[in-house]
Amino acid sequence: MSNATVRSFTRAVRGMRLVRTSCVLLLVAAGCQSKPSASPESLNSAEPLHEAMGQLTSTMVYDIFSPPQASRVYSYASIAGYEALRQSDTSWRSLAVQVRSMPAVPAPDRSKEYSYALAGVRAMLTVSHQLTFSRERMDSVRTAISQRYESSLPADVYARSIAYGDTVARHVLAWASKDKFKESRGLPKFSVTRQPGRWIPTPPAYMDAVEPNWGTVLPFAMDSATQFRPPVPFAFDSTKGTPFYAQALEVYDTGRNLTGEQRAIAAFWDCNPYVMNVQGHTMFATKKITPGGHWMGIAGIAARKANATALQTADTYLRTAIALADGFIAAWEEKFRSGVIRPETVINAYIDEKWAPLLQTPPFPEYPSGHSVISTSAAQVLTAIYGQNFAFADSSEVPYGMPVRSFASFDAAANEAAISRLYGGIHYRQAIEEGQRQGKQVGLNVVARVITKPGTTVAGR
Repeated sequence: MSNATVRSFTRAVRGMRLVRTSCVLLLVAAGCQSKPSASPESLNSAEPLHEAMGQLTSTMVYDIFSPPQASRVYSYASIAGYEALRQSDTSWRSLAVQVRSMPAVPAPDRSKEYSYALAGVRAMLTVSHQLTFSRERMDSVRTAISQRYESSLPADVYARSIAYGDTVARHVLAWASKDKFKESRGLPKFSVTRQPGRWIPTPPAYMDAVEPNWGTVLPFAMDSATQFRPPVPFAFDSTKGTPFYAQALEVYDTGRNLTGEQRAIAAFWDCNPYVMNVQGHTMFATKKITPGGHWMGIAGIAARKANATALQTADTYLRTAIALADGFIAAWEEKFRSGVIRPETVINAYIDEKWAPLLQTPPFPEYPSGHSVISTSAAQVLTAIYGQNFAFADSSEVPYGMPVRSFASFDAAANEAAISRLYGGIHYRQAIEEGQRQGKQVGLNVVARVITKPGTTVAGR
């Protein structure tokens, strides 16, 4: 989506009635846990990081960030927090050189005392502040957290730690400015045509395609956006019995026979920040967490359950964020290369003109399923950190009116997220299955190439 389109959509939404935005959004990524106290012990824990991540998610929900853009912000903010915090234990490795030629991070003065916990959360919040639109929202939590540290630290240590966090943040932001994001803002929009099988905008808002040039943004751990490109999708064919028609018919039949549990699964994993509701002559927006925001929430929940230290938590956030960011780049490159038409358009034209999907169709091409890609990618990283059978209760969607859902593993959650797109009526099965395959490759690549501390997992510490 162009900057102009983002601004236009945001202005329109803010002028409408907004729903599901008032529940404790400050800590959404951490599963709506309570605020940390001001004790020195809590300031050295992971709680300030969870709070910072929660506020970042809240701000991007408010600003209506696209899913790809949100993943970019999560990555740079998490990298900054980790790079400052890891100075407390230099056995943990810098991401310098490991991810897209990141230059070496400035080192602190080892002859002086720092609160690296403060430096880490400061770096994360400073990057978050610079990469979001509603900066006053990030300022509020940055000020509150800083004040808690200020009351517990010697004045010189406090000032030095703040300064170092800001130094790391500036370093990461300078590196971020070279990822071709800015250049992608000036590239052409997706060309809408009536070519059979090519994506066109869908109801009710008929929005322009979101981020048609995201595949040009440089990845973190992948060699290129095309490194794990999926197979060519089925050729469009509206003839009964052909592979393409058969998968459209499956979406149609599934949608007409949904069980209550399938409806609940689809709703839980909806994560569409562009949902527009029409009631008579009134249109209003439902603000929701992005798919990446949901998985950053799961990362926080896992870290809390495992009693992860601040540094382990920072590592969890950064590797999850990189898996999400690379997943979005890979998925979006293919989406706009193949430009596959959505089930809603096909079914209305060739099967049932009155059919509507359970979920509102998001505004971009169909293949592959982005949620399948990024969920599977994130699950690979989280499994590598916390183990294959790490059960957890996912409360990430509680602030948006959804109940808690429990999973036996990260893979189980990713599998449910993937199939939810069929239940929701917004993806064909091929896009889901190939999306999962692509996501697994992206995630395992992050596990193999982003080495923060060899042999270390939270589950096995």
